[in-house]
Amino acid sequence: MKVKEKIGEGNFLDLRICDNLELMAEMQDNTVDLIYCDILYGTGRKFKDYQDLKPIRSEIENHYIPRIKEMHRILKPTGSIYLQMDTRINHWMRILMDDVFGYENFRNEIVWTYETAGRKSKRKYRPSYDVILFYAIGNNTLYDCEYLEKINNNYTGYYQDESGWYQMTGTGDYSNESILKLKEKGLIHTNGRGKHYLKIYLTKKDDGLYKTKQLKDVWDDIQTFGGVNKNLKEQFVGYPTQKPKELIRRIVLASTNEGDVVADYYLGSGTTAVVCKELNRNFIGCDINPKAIELTKSRLDAVR
Repeated sequence: MKVKEKIGEGNFLDLRICDNLELMAEMQDNTVDLIYCDILYGTGRKFKDYQDLKPIRSEIENHYIPRIKEMHRILKPTGSIYLQMDTRINHWMRILMDDVFGYENFRNEIVWTYETAGRKSKRKYRPSYDVILFYAIGNNTLYDCEYLEKINNNYTGYYQDESGWYQMTGTGDYSNESILKLKEKGLIHTNGRGKHYLKIYLTKKDDGLYKTKQLKDVWDDIQTFGGVNKNLKEQFVGYPTQKPKELIRRIVLASTNEGDVVADYYLGSGTTAVVCKELNRNFIGCDINPKAIELTKSRLDAVR
């Protein structure tokens, strides 16, 4: 089954019920800007809608090596790939990704940590995070990886001028030429002894001041589904591996621009497709489970 429908000005959605190798084999080289996949975790479990891989190295390698090679082939030279899993197979997957994409193209092992409801164990600590392996072929592949953090004090240590509130940091290894250009833009403070400081302006909102910070590789501000997170109830569609839109939205915004092509070859509940429609990205994806495509289609129809 193949479904195509318009999802925005100039954007098309391509959904398939098929093995992802079949879909990728039809795709041309260097055509995708971002690949995000919430892959099979290697639990060995038989879920209601699919059979997971067994946590056996040979089975993991046999499944993933040909697929990772195809992902490398279709990813653009400026592209990024994020593969999400947990600690059952991330050590094997890191080796496979290094072999295919190159150790030098490894960017981060992102830890997404969350609160979950679970039984106590005297055997091991309770698992509370997923791993997202991030590789990128080009150098400048992050477009939006900043967030605002509220300043919860009386502005001590901050300064104000006609342009607003700011904080000061050293100029580090900025050249004299760069400092001069920044000074012309009003971004340099020079004290009475001639020492230069970089002015970093804050964002003013009704409820206070915020400073801009770059995302780190530990994400602890995005909730997951479960009994302890009632506020995500409206998103949940009953698919066992569903991920929250906020998680996928962060990745899509960080590594694509409007109109870019995003692919998800382990579609599941269809969250990646929904986020792409909302953010005006082109999308292509597939799943071997007919229910996944049916559910994705239903969720996309609800996006206006």
